[in-house]
Order: sequence, then structure tokens, then C-alpha cells
Amino acid sequence: MKFDKSLLRTVLFALGVVSFVIGVYQTILQNSVGKNYWIFMISLVCWLPLNYWRQMDARAAKEREVAKKVAELNRPVIKGPKNKKRR
Repeated sequence: MKFDKSLLRTVLFALGVVSFVIGVYQTILQNSVGKNYWIFMISLVCWLPLNYWRQMDARAAKEREVAKKVAELNRPVIKGPKNKKRR
């Protein structure tokens, strides 16, 4: 069985959003952020790996782009036949 990373990202995103909404609702209901601090921390813990993975994906894409440009610059130049008139 292969592990699906996109499913994990979706679950963490959903859990982060739901816990944040619950935290805001409870804060408004109880008028105290301190009592609901742990709910916001659950949301934060869900968001941190998502941000980290997003940065790693962006860095990998940039590295691939740079490697492609370097490979293009290092490609040997093949000179074609010159159009000279032979006498």
C-alpha cells in the first residue's frame, strides 16, 4: 500500500480550518482566548507542516528550474555546415 501525501495534506488542512473556526466560536462564546488557547494550538500544529512542505516544494521546483538552465547552458554547440561557395 502506497502512502498518499496529498490525502494527509487535505486532512491536516481540514483539521486546521475546523479547529480554528471552533476556537473562534468558543472564544466569542466564552469571551476568553486563554481558555481556548489549546484549540488554536491544534490549528497551528496542523498548519506548520503544510507551510513547511509548501516551502520545500517551492525550493525543489526552483532547483529543478536552475538545473534545467545550467544544463541548457552547458549543452555543446553543434555548428552546422557553412554556406560557402566552392570553386
